[in-house]
Amino acid sequence: MFKKILIANRGEIALRIIRTCKEMGIKTVAVYSKADEESLHVRFADEAVCIGPAPSHESYLKIPNIIAAAEITNADGIHPGYGFLSENAKFSKICAEHDIKFIGASGEQIEKMGDKATAKETMKKAGVPTVPGSDGLLKDVDHARKEAKKMGYPVMIKATAGGGGKGMRAIWSEDEMEKNFESAVKEATAAFGNGGMYMEKLIEEPRHIEIQVVGDQYGKACHLSERDCSVQRRHQKLTEETPSPFMTDSLREEMGKAAVKAAEYIKYEGAGTVEFLVDKHRNFYFMEMNTRIQVEHPITEQVVDYDLIREQILVAGGVPISGKNYYPKLHSIECRINAEDPYNDFRPSPGKITTLHTPGGHGVRLDTHVYSGYMIPPNYDSMIAKLITTAQTREEAINKMRRALDEFVIEGVKTTIPFHRQLMDHPDYLAGNYTTKFMEGFKMDPKYQD
Repeated sequence: MFKKILIANRGEIALRIIRTCKEMGIKTVAVYSKADEESLHVRFADEAVCIGPAPSHESYLKIPNIIAAAEITNADGIHPGYGFLSENAKFSKICAEHDIKFIGASGEQIEKMGDKATAKETMKKAGVPTVPGSDGLLKDVDHARKEAKKMGYPVMIKATAGGGGKGMRAIWSEDEMEKNFESAVKEATAAFGNGGMYMEKLIEEPRHIEIQVVGDQYGKACHLSERDCSVQRRHQKLTEETPSPFMTDSLREEMGKAAVKAAEYIKYEGAGTVEFLVDKHRNFYFMEMNTRIQVEHPITEQVVDYDLIREQILVAGGVPISGKNYYPKLHSIECRINAEDPYNDFRPSPGKITTLHTPGGHGVRLDTHVYSGYMIPPNYDSMIAKLITTAQTREEAINKMRRALDEFVIEGVKTTIPFHRQLMDHPDYLAGNYTTKFMEGFKMDPKYQD
């Protein structure tokens, strides 16, 4: 097992990994940019190394600096968390070349699943249902028109190197194709340095449901059931829950089998998620695989009593998994608390937290790295906390979330707490009647304002 793990990340996920490492008796190394000098993950790690200035490309994305930090501290493992380098095949391979274990998928596995067009072809071969779409990348706008005619409008064009909704366009008719295709290529090239596009049939009234999987070094995988991530804004998740209110026992069984089949086909190692779009008739289609731990992993941990970070470390250390699948015993909801103003089109709100009062009580979990006096830097993702409530039923979990949100006080910056409080009263959300289109037309009610 590992003696010392370097965490190549920041914020709440770095702190989350440090906690599990401490419980396992493993020493930890935090890396930080100059903007994160006062962050809690720096304080709580056994050692800390500054890896550069505030911009991500000069610090958290700078592979030589991270490898150097691992070598000078004699770390024998690197945990990448989520975001940054967590799905970077080159980084995984460089770790292996330096005899440092990358706690996650191998470079080859990331390559197979990281490029969405390649991933889709791989899943077709594995026998996992996929959304009807183009064979490989689109050559140009004329090729896109031909493919759309074949599968019928509406269609969705997507950047093959995409993420976070960049380079993605819904196209409802032929006369919308040229303008959307060109703008998507430009956006993808600027964001990822890769303007490659592919096309899929647009699934109407879709739900975004993902299956958590864990695979070991011996080709065995298991699943830990689903998470419903359908409440999204600009393809960014806002809240998640498990079990999904849309799920049936037979659908859970089918989707779980498909996810395990996907993981075992590529001999996947580590924790990952197989993401599906599910239409209103409960047909499901493979969308993508995230070859890392997810932001929303705590709700799965809460309902099956399972530490996913611990399992990632054990698997990376060569421990085989039990092979059994896990099913939810409770209901859990996560609200992502971002430093954003929901009354001003979710505009980022970095700055100093002047007052902080966190909620507590039975069934309430808060994963955060902030404290009173903490300065939220403008350089990174705006998420500052994840509030999780767990109870016997969905109704009880929602009531608990209402209460916890009412207790949660953050002053000095704007946050999404009022949005989540309004969501917990929304009739469609309460009825479990929501899709990925839920936020279209959503308007904030002034009564929830701080």
